[in-house]
Amino acid sequence: MPEPYLAIQVIMMPRDTNPIGLIFGGVILSYLDQAGAIGGRREVQKEGGKPPHLVTVAINRVEFKQPVLVGDVVRFLTRVVHRGRTSITMQILVEAERGTEVHQVTEAEVVYVGIDPATHRPLPLLGA
Repeated sequence: MPEPYLAIQVIMMPRDTNPIGLIFGGVILSYLDQAGAIGGRREVQKEGGKPPHLVTVAINRVEFKQPVLVGDVVRFLTRVVHRGRTSITMQILVEAERGTEVHQVTEAEVVYVGIDPATHRPLPLLGA
C-alpha cells in the first residue's frame, strides 16, 4: 500500500471551538473534504491526467475517534481507495500532534467526481 500523502497541515485555534471548548467537528470535516480533493487531484496528475475539477459526491464514512484541542497541529493524510472512470474514492486519516505525542483523531472515506466546470457534468479523470 502506498504511503499516505500529507495534503494539509494546520494548527487549531480558539475560533475553531464548539461551546465546550473542543474543536468543532465541522471544522475537521471542512479540512477533511479539502484534503481529500487535494489528494485526489494529485493522484490523477501522477497518472498523467490533467488537474481535474473535483467535487464531493459522497462521504461514505466519518469516524471521530478522539477530540481535537486548541493548539493541536492537525495533519490530513490521504490515500486512494478506489479509482473509477469519473470518480475517485479517498481515505483521509487525521492526526493531531500535541507536543511529542501524535493521536489518530479522525478517519473518513470520501468520493469525488471529476466535472466539466462549464457544464457541471462528469468527465473522465484520465480522458476518454
